Amino acid sequence: MPRRGPVLPAVGVTAVGVAAVRAAETTRSDRLFADRFAASFVRAAGSSPRSPDGAESRRRPARLVAWITVRTRFLDDLVLDACARGCRQVVILGAGLDARAFRLAWPDKLRVFELDLADVLEFKEQVVRAEAWRPSCERIAVPVDLSEDWTRPLGDAGFDACSPVAWLAEGVLAYLSPQASNSLVVRAAELSVPTSRLGLTLASSRRLQAWREAHPDGASGPGDYVALWRSTAPAEAIEWLASHGWHAEVFDVAERSAAYGRPLEQDARRTDGARLVDADRR
Repeated sequence: MPRRGPVLPAVGVTAVGVAAVRAAETTRSDRLFADRFAASFVRAAGSSPRSPDGAESRRRPARLVAWITVRTRFLDDLVLDACARGCRQVVILGAGLDARAFRLAWPDKLRVFELDLADVLEFKEQVVRAEAWRPSCERIAVPVDLSEDWTRPLGDAGFDACSPVAWLAEGVLAYLSPQASNSLVVRAAELSVPTSRLGLTLASSRRLQAWREAHPDGASGPGDYVALWRSTAPAEAIEWLASHGWHAEVFDVAERSAAYGRPLEQDARRTDGARLVDADRR
C-alpha cells in the first residue's frame, strides 16, 4: 500500500467513485471494458471495491453506473480509433484516476499527457509507484488547474501542436465555470491540426436544476458528483462546438449501450440528458 499522502480535493474524491464503478464493471462477464487498475486506486483511497451485486454498488443509482460505464467504453473506442488513423498523442483533460495509459493497447511511439490538479496526480503517482505499474505508452503527468492557463505547461511537457491529437474530457467540463469550460474547448481547437479528435461528456442542465431544487442550502457529501457541478453544456451542443471549429456527433447513453450489446435496464435509462460527443477538426 502507498504511504499516506495528500488529501484528495473534492473533485479527486469523485474520481475514486468513478474508479469504483470501473472496478465493478471489470468483474462482469459481459463487461464493456476491463480496468484491472481501478480497484487498487479505490483501496488506496481507503474504500473497498465491490462486485456489481455488492451493497456498495446498490447504493449508486443505476443511471450513474450506466453513465460512467458507457462513457468509458465510448471514449476508449474513440481514442483507439484516432490512433488507428495516425494520431500519436493523447491529452486527457482532468485525468483523475484514469488508467488508459496502462490498460489500453497503444501503438508504438504514442504519448499520453495526463492533466489534473497536483494533489490528484500525486495521489495517483503514489499508487502507480507502489504497484510498480508500467504504462503501455509514454506517459507524461502535467499538474495544472484547468480553470487557468494549462496550454503553456502542456507545451513545456512536450506537446506538439503541429501533429494530430486526441483530446479526452471525461466528466470534467461540469466542474469548471461556464467561462473555463468554453475556454477549454476553444484552446483545444487552437492546438489541433486537421484530423485531430475531441471526446467529450456533457452534463444536462435538467439534472443540475433537480439537485439544486432538492438541496437549496447546497449541502452535499464528499462524493456527490452533482453538488460539485459549476456548469452545464449548451443545449445545442453541435452548434456550440461548430462555433469553435469542431465538427461533432452527439450520442445518447442508452443508444450507445444498446449498440455495445447491453441495452440498459429500465431504472438505468434516465440519464438526465447526459450526452457523449465525438468531434474532429477538418
